[in-house]
Amino acid sequence: MRLSQMLFVTLREDPAEAEIPSHKLLLRAGYIRRIGSGIYAYLPLMWRVLKKVSQIVREEMDATGAQECLLPQLQPADLWRESGRWDTYTQAEGIMFSLTDRRDTELGLGPTHEEVITTIAKDMVRSYRQLPLHLYQIQTKFRDEIRPRFGLMRGREFIMKDGYSFHTSEESLKKTYQDMDRAYSNMLRRSGLKFRAVDADSGAIGGSGSQEFMVLADAGEDEVLYTEDGLYAANVEKAVSMPADAELSPFATFEKRETPGTDTIDKLGKFLKCSPTQVVKNVLYQAVYDSGITVLVLVSIRGDQDVNQVKLLNELTKLAGNYQAKTVLFLTVPDAEAQGKWAAKSLPLGYMAPDLADDYIAGSKEVNSKFLRLVDRTAVDLTNFVTGSNESGYHVVGANWGTEFPLPATVVGVRSAKKGDRAMHNPEQTLQSARGIEVGHIFQLGTKYSQAMGATYTNEQGEEMPFIMGCYGVGVSRLAQSAVEQSYDKDGIIWPVAIAPYHAIISIPNISDAQQVEVAEKLYAELNQSGIETLLDDRDERAGVKFKDADLIGIPYRIVTGRSLKLGKVEVVERATHKSHEILIEEVNSTLKQWIDAAIK
Repeated sequence: MRLSQMLFVTLREDPAEAEIPSHKLLLRAGYIRRIGSGIYAYLPLMWRVLKKVSQIVREEMDATGAQECLLPQLQPADLWRESGRWDTYTQAEGIMFSLTDRRDTELGLGPTHEEVITTIAKDMVRSYRQLPLHLYQIQTKFRDEIRPRFGLMRGREFIMKDGYSFHTSEESLKKTYQDMDRAYSNMLRRSGLKFRAVDADSGAIGGSGSQEFMVLADAGEDEVLYTEDGLYAANVEKAVSMPADAELSPFATFEKRETPGTDTIDKLGKFLKCSPTQVVKNVLYQAVYDSGITVLVLVSIRGDQDVNQVKLLNELTKLAGNYQAKTVLFLTVPDAEAQGKWAAKSLPLGYMAPDLADDYIAGSKEVNSKFLRLVDRTAVDLTNFVTGSNESGYHVVGANWGTEFPLPATVVGVRSAKKGDRAMHNPEQTLQSARGIEVGHIFQLGTKYSQAMGATYTNEQGEEMPFIMGCYGVGVSRLAQSAVEQSYDKDGIIWPVAIAPYHAIISIPNISDAQQVEVAEKLYAELNQSGIETLLDDRDERAGVKFKDADLIGIPYRIVTGRSLKLGKVEVVERATHKSHEILIEEVNSTLKQWIDAAIK
């Protein structure tokens, strides 16, 4: 492609709306153009990158025996009601675009396709002889993000590979899951990315186990905790660890003490000269179930620990049946406005005790009349601890479970693991932290969707059994941008060779010089003919402008038909290192081929 004929506009300044380097660079280099909030056009250079990523994904999926298909983006709400996810996706998480057609039928734009694929299997797969089955697609998805940002990282429309497998046994599912683990690792390795596979929370997708694939980058929205021995890595939402040992309490007897201005753990510790490991803090949450019932949740946890809301949400979901519900729509820390709707009197915030009286809750059909009391494992074995007194300005010291306070019946593990904690598998290993961009996620779904939607097959004994399922996603457009976030410098993008829009760009410093143009044209034809994808910058621009643009768009190799021509050579500059080579014109093709082959192994 000749640059003079391409839709190619670069910017010298960072766009105002761009927050992270990759977003700024993709806009500046003319790869994408913002059309609306979270909505981007993929321009010619970007589309070439996306096709290359898609091809790598497709090759690795096909190698596992998965079959490609294409599913409808428009999905009937009734399918999502069958699975029980319509309210979760349109109200709780609120990420599904929903609409009503002219017949008043409710529909949604697909953020994911478990319901559609389960319906297809239900209708078409009758016997165990047809299993296992693995189908996938590469398609545009839609999610109504609360705050679209970071370009293609968190957009409202994006390209994704999603795959779904159906099995007769857990063993068969695990084999496909392992196949996907290898395939996803291959996809990222072949794309030239540094990544880490980590244990993850399954979220609204559900299932018994899942794993995320994180591209390591400082701008990553996710925190990854891992050990140096390589035996453990997890998203912070899922990570587990051993907390520091609690210190011995200096308080031997129970008493109430005035503690003015100590509404935080830090202030309390300084005032009482005690460790936060000797404190039981009591954190209030408000959970709204899909049955319409609001439940006030009081979590007692050791003072130096924080509640992980994802883990808490999972625990509350397990208890949904107690409130005639299936799932939690919302989980929040109730602010003053929320408290005003259910609190019978002012709460002693910062001074609450584990036995905060239920009469703080005003009677209502919509609000459960009793606090749901949970205790984290870190607080269960504390003795002579410090906690609130249910009176502002006062705490109690020397308290114990079973004497001063009843131990809540429900013991949970909802603490957040953090950097520096001891690892569960080896206490000599401490957790390290890194930032990551989630580009892939694989799930063992089990029978969650097949049971809910009545999707069954006939086994060898003639019995109707629910499909055992797995699902596997890769963000194609997100992966492409994460490559930029991982690899750039002050001059622009540094694309990995395997997914760069072109392998090489020929820059003609002076288009008025007949020899420069002649050699450039000859190399342009020869390289493209031999399979080296090459751009020709034949614009009537200064050499400096051309070199800056070549660096900005990140093409791996720049060929300059300049001063070296008098020696029968051209200059070849490696984008990643800025290393310059003078190469004989007749050896450019073979040299580039060798470099490219080595880079994409």
